[in-house]
Amino acid sequence: MKILLAVDGSPFTKKMLAYLAAHEELISAGRHDYTAITVQSALPPRARAALSKEMVDEYYGEESTKVLDPVCKFLAQSGINPTCRAEVGSAGETIAKFAQEGKFDLIIMGTHGHGSLGKLVMGSVSTQVLANCDVPVMLIR
Repeated sequence: MKILLAVDGSPFTKKMLAYLAAHEELISAGRHDYTAITVQSALPPRARAALSKEMVDEYYGEESTKVLDPVCKFLAQSGINPTCRAEVGSAGETIAKFAQEGKFDLIIMGTHGHGSLGKLVMGSVSTQVLANCDVPVMLIR
């Protein structure tokens, strides 16, 4: 099974990883193909205009590394060597598009667990993912 792990470095990512560790059927080495993805929000246009392309790319790279390195190390302890992917854009839309195009079987992500009213007012990455793709999503709260 191809599994996409949507991670952002938050405590909810840590809860998702703890859930994986507690469920051998999800984290068995050699049983599944894992990709970890993090999506950085684009810098405001004025900030990008004031910086060189190299500086902007370096910023995105550093921020993505902060999120992906601990996840990859955690998975490596279970004998899993995931593919790591860093993107820039709207997190929910980017994750959904990547999952669809990559023909993933499952997306696993942590969620804040806001109620329906909170989602309506604030929106959420998990809500955007659910709305924008047909890939099953497992939300860990």
